[in-house]
Parts: sequence; C-alpha cells; structure tokens
Amino acid sequence: MGCPMPTLLIVEDEPDMLSVLDFNLRGAGFETLLARGGEEALAHLRRRVPDLILLDLMLPDVPGTEVCRRIKAEPRTRGVPVVMVTARGDEVDRVVGFEVGADDYVTKPFSVRELILRLRAVLRRAGSPGDRPPDAVGPIRIDMDAHRCLVDGAEVDLTPIEFKLLATLLARLGRVQTRERLLADVWGVTADLETRTIDTHVKRLREKLGSGRDLLETVRGIGYRFVDPGEAGAVHERGGGA
Repeated sequence: MGCPMPTLLIVEDEPDMLSVLDFNLRGAGFETLLARGGEEALAHLRRRVPDLILLDLMLPDVPGTEVCRRIKAEPRTRGVPVVMVTARGDEVDRVVGFEVGADDYVTKPFSVRELILRLRAVLRRAGSPGDRPPDAVGPIRIDMDAHRCLVDGAEVDLTPIEFKLLATLLARLGRVQTRERLLADVWGVTADLETRTIDTHVKRLREKLGSGRDLLETVRGIGYRFVDPGEAGAVHERGGGA
C-alpha cells in the first residue's frame, strides 16, 4: 500500500490562480482543499486539519498574516506548516510573515515547479522530528507539544518564530549555529532574508529569557550557540547584544 497523499489547504482569492494551483498540485500528488478567503480557510480548519497550508498574504476579508496568527494560536493547528504567497517582495513583508509563524515564503510570480519543490521540502522538515531539545536547560524549561517556555517556573510569551529559534538552539546544545544555518532551519530560507534579522530575533529572545539569557552565547563572527549553565561564557562573547 502506498503512502497517503499529503493534504494541502490552498488559500487564494484569485480564481484563475486558485485553479492553476489546484490542478498542478493535485497532479504533483497532493490532496487539495480550496478556500477563497481567510474566513473560508478558518472554517476548513475547524472541520479538518491538513498537512500543509499555502496561504496568500493579500486576501479580501481577513489578512493572511492574521489567518496565520490564528492558525498558530490554535493548539489543533499550530503544528501545521504554513507557506505564505504574495505579490509583494519587500523584506518587511517576509519578516512579518515569519513573525506570525510562517514556515516559508514564496513571491509571485513563481514557478509552479519551484513551489512544489519548496512545499515538499517544508513537509519533510515538518515530518521528521530531527533533534528534539532537552526538556530543561538551567532555568529554562520547554514543552514542544504545548509550545510553551518557562523560565524560573514562569511562562514566557514567545512569538512562533522565537519559540522555533529557541527550540532549534536547545536541540543543538553546545554546537555553534551559523546565521546562514539558522536562516535555513528556522526561517526556511537561504539568501532571501538579511542575516541581521537573526541578530534582532536573538536580542529579543535574550531579553525574554531572564536569568537564562547568558546561556545563549554569541560566537563572534560566526553565529550563536546555547550552552549548559556551567559552560556559559567560558570561551565566547555572551549576553548583551547580538
């Protein structure tokens, strides 16, 4: 028996584009669900949780960023990967998309072949657990299933991308992660986003980690690493700025 087809919810308000995506993605082996706006997409999600969501940023009713925010706020759907699609290519749009939890970003016009490859790559990342972070490091506790982080017993409010960044660094405890590697593994992009974006997110994450902030070290000229409490600051620059 073959593997079941992955279910893809396509959220797109342009009828011609929706038809083209539906035809090509079904031909590529996806089972498709179609929504022409944000409210229709959310209604679909109340009935069924797909494996992946292809979400247009510019929708006639609810903005794609708000739809993504609601998806990531709902326990039933927060683990579903979201790939955003938009005609806008400004970096600020990409940053906002990633801030609310998008896993990847495609700008119109795009190649359907490239889109299919990127969707499959996102599914592979979501489908393989990879390294799982430890439940606790120093004063920091992380619950992957509930998407919760606690520092000294108090819950910390992290954005989806901050949580993913923290989980990735904790899973690779003691190992230096370059900015480029983090862009690929956390944001799902390569050279499309300025590496300075990572520095900004690390700075915000440190500010939220309280007594655990010094465990997130800057390795000057390379990137970042999370360390065990006994090793913090032993070799590289730590704390403060990104």
